[in-house]
Amino acid sequence: MITQASGNLLDAQVDALVNTVNTVGVMGKGIALQFRRAYPAMYREYIKAAKAGDIRLGRMHVWTNDEALTGPRYIINFPTKGHWKARSRFTDIEAGLDDLAKVVRHLGITSIAIPPLGCGNGGLDWAQVRPLIERTFAALPDVDTRVYPPAGAPQAADMLNHTCRPRWTVGKAALVDLIARYGERTLDVSIIEVQKLMYFLQEAGELLRLDYQKGRYGPYADNLQKVLQAVEGHFLTGYGDGSRPVASAEPIAPLPDAPAQAADFLVDHPDTLTRSQRVLGLASGYESPYAMELLSTVHWVATHESRPVTTPDAAASAVAAWSPRKATLFTPAHAHAAWDHLAEHGWLHQQV
Repeated sequence: MITQASGNLLDAQVDALVNTVNTVGVMGKGIALQFRRAYPAMYREYIKAAKAGDIRLGRMHVWTNDEALTGPRYIINFPTKGHWKARSRFTDIEAGLDDLAKVVRHLGITSIAIPPLGCGNGGLDWAQVRPLIERTFAALPDVDTRVYPPAGAPQAADMLNHTCRPRWTVGKAALVDLIARYGERTLDVSIIEVQKLMYFLQEAGELLRLDYQKGRYGPYADNLQKVLQAVEGHFLTGYGDGSRPVASAEPIAPLPDAPAQAADFLVDHPDTLTRSQRVLGLASGYESPYAMELLSTVHWVATHESRPVTTPDAAASAVAAWSPRKATLFTPAHAHAAWDHLAEHGWLHQQV
């Protein structure tokens, strides 16, 4: 029996859950990241198999949940693409479904939950993938097959997380502390604002090893996302699985007790606290995604371009040249005001 399901796939009460994976051992986003957090032991086995070359397109990787008293007995990793950056192909989904059917028969699975294979980051059309799944499981009428169409990720707080709590480091403590103190001034803290707070903290001299580049919303460090993944559900909440577009992403907020723990940790790191306070001083009056994007963009063109600008007029022109979006969004007057604010707080030409 095939039914269309809704809600959080990981909450399905079935014999087997299907997880979509690549063949190179990366579960960094979307439903794969949700599985990684919910079943850390499975993730470790998947990594070993990927390193051994045993994760292949068209072949299932099955992990048995030996400790399961309730919930799924099996997690079936379904390779939908080779490299995590690649697009999925229908031929690989078809071959994988054939092998999945064999696995279901062999293990005697009576109920299974299946996500939208190869859709989302894989780029395939659900209207074409769904018939492939239905055709495959029509031949298994005794299996309770629950198919989940694309519906977006569940709320961050509803995602299972059985990973070990990471240890505090200066960088993690500074991240939580900045978000907590900045958040006291504003209703919500967006992922854009988190990126900019850490950008300015690094610019203030904190050794964070964040690789900032020019992005759509100003300076952006992709490796900061990995830090947010690690602390999600332990120190912070809101990042979730990182799959939501920026415009619809949840706000990032510290979990109870995390700000106090971060503050206690930073007592022994007064230089970091001084830099954080300097960032908060700069952010005063600019507490919004729009304003922090503007401030960081103006700072970038004055400090990181191959030919840094040296006047507010040049900064306004450089901001407009960044992208058509910025040219429309940020007026010359706004760029001038941001330049003056940066200069007043000592962030231009004398960075630390």
